Amino acid sequence: MKKRGVIWSIVLGGFALAAVVVIAFANVDSRTTTNDYCMSCHSHEEADRLWKQSPHHLSKSGVVTDCAACHLPPKEEGLNRYYMIKLKMGAKDLWAKTFKDPEKIDWAAKRQQDYAQRIVYNSSCVKCHQNLYPEGISDDGVAAHLHYEENAEKLNLNCVSCHLNAGHYIPGYTHQKLQGTVDTGPGEIYEAPATVNQFESFTETVPGTNAAIRMVAVPGGEFLLGSPENEPRRRPNEGPQKRVRISPFFMAETEITWRQFWSFYNETMSEGRTPPSVIYAANSREHVDAVSGPTPPFGFPDQGWGMGERPAITMTHYAAETFCQWLSLKTGKTYRLPTEAEWEYAARGGTSTPYFFEGNPKQYAPRGLKRLLGGADTTLIARYVIYEGNSPARTLEPSQVKPNPFGLKNMLGNVMEYCSDYYAPDAYAQISDGALDPKGPAQGTEYVIRGGCYADGAEEVRCAARRHTLHDEWLRTDPQNPKSIWWYSDIKGIGFRIVCEVPETIE
Repeated sequence: MKKRGVIWSIVLGGFALAAVVVIAFANVDSRTTTNDYCMSCHSHEEADRLWKQSPHHLSKSGVVTDCAACHLPPKEEGLNRYYMIKLKMGAKDLWAKTFKDPEKIDWAAKRQQDYAQRIVYNSSCVKCHQNLYPEGISDDGVAAHLHYEENAEKLNLNCVSCHLNAGHYIPGYTHQKLQGTVDTGPGEIYEAPATVNQFESFTETVPGTNAAIRMVAVPGGEFLLGSPENEPRRRPNEGPQKRVRISPFFMAETEITWRQFWSFYNETMSEGRTPPSVIYAANSREHVDAVSGPTPPFGFPDQGWGMGERPAITMTHYAAETFCQWLSLKTGKTYRLPTEAEWEYAARGGTSTPYFFEGNPKQYAPRGLKRLLGGADTTLIARYVIYEGNSPARTLEPSQVKPNPFGLKNMLGNVMEYCSDYYAPDAYAQISDGALDPKGPAQGTEYVIRGGCYADGAEEVRCAARRHTLHDEWLRTDPQNPKSIWWYSDIKGIGFRIVCEVPETIE
């Protein structure tokens, strides 16, 4: 009997101890998920302020969404997963607070969609927002949420793909469909296009708008297209090298800016429901005297980064080509996208090295221990290129860099640029040595893009680096049916630069 009493005492004691542990653990868990506790480790002074300006804090119902509600998965998905993620994020925050210099942390990059998707859990969003069709939702909102429900798993969609500013306010960011025209800012409204009588740089003035485009005279010449086999970080699609001849042409000093693109949009915009087939038919007529331009995008496609002289981004190859068609009609000149050969010739500016300045990719993009130690001297490349080594995870104005030997800015970095060529990995094998103005494959499904962008490493912004469009992937989260022919939903660092053919009257 006495033995039984001892056993019960041990059992009851064990239960009591377990209860104490559970209560203590719950208390610790509760204390370490408060907003004040989260902010005690965050070095970013703006995080708290921008959270309090967001829809999750200033909600119509008055309910405030806490940090943990977004940045931790629901406990219902499993306590082991919940506490492992909490421990991991807590350790990461503590490490940053203890060892990192807040002034050197790229906070702008942490406000971008790619990063947000790694620290916000979709299941947490769905837990709070079980009704995706609240009263007052627009038809476009219904279509978008239907697209989400039907494709979330297959396309790996995430709520923050469309609602990036829900948790932390982002100035200028909106997900509403653009309404009406866009203000292009102050400036003279031009009455006539530029007159070009000789082969020298000029500024094109687009009649009826305040858009002016600086065009640089690029002399003709001969060069080796592609990269030598011993170039660091070279890829197979950059060869074999071919010596080609390029005729003189004019090329825009910078990528087409928002100010210039919105002038085109304001004059040519199509109704939001205009079927692509109607647009294609209107723009393919012979001797067309007008063009049908873009339908309204969702929100401002500048991502809230700013417009004006920054490069216009997220438009499709078709939109870029239609811009050239419109500009040709407005000015009486022949504007188009550059061929791949023209683009590389212009980017090199008479040089034959990986960049048009000194240095090589191994120097600017070290790997392994050297990269961890931060041993690369990027002073020179930073003068000419906006890339991952010096960008704030967004585009910058062309005034931030120096021009290449031909006087062209941002040929490397800032945004990737469309070429007129269809892409083929073996395109250079189809070119004959000594060819004049090669134009690439006669057909294809994707287009060549060149130059790399603000998010790319030094190896991607070499003069010879080649990539191509990913049309379907870049429209992954577009809920429209049919999908947009004007705007991409899943790529940011893409834009374009134009060339103008030399009039026959100029020798």
